[in-house]
Amino acid sequence: MPIRPELRWLYPIDWPILSRRIRFDRARGRCESCGRPHGTRLWQLADGRWLDPLTGIWRDDDGRPSAWPDLVHWASGRERWILLGVAHLDHDPTNNRPRNLQALCQRCHLRHDRPEHLRRRRLRRLARRALGDLFGGPYPEPP
Repeated sequence: MPIRPELRWLYPIDWPILSRRIRFDRARGRCESCGRPHGTRLWQLADGRWLDPLTGIWRDDDGRPSAWPDLVHWASGRERWILLGVAHLDHDPTNNRPRNLQALCQRCHLRHDRPEHLRRRRLRRLARRALGDLFGGPYPEPP
């Protein structure tokens, strides 16, 4: 995932090297949560099941073997391009210890970050309301 420009200064100068070591040396090019392989296209169903291209086995969101889908579920699937990123487990970009970093695919990275995204969204909403209270009434919520 790209680093936002305003947060770039929080990352070390050797971040690309550190990220590559985590993704390809430690994780061997596979998501450390579900096992999806980096740089491949695979078939993924709406419920998160995916066909492992290396073994031909269907796997669930956690990487465990799963049942073969029926035709209705198969039709709801899409081909996905899998790319690995490095996630900070404590959501602190200045904490770059290897045990705090994990190689995750896009889906697992979003699942990991969901509580933090919801927390930040709530804080932004409360700050907007506080500004509204301070300056003559609540501002309308964005659409």
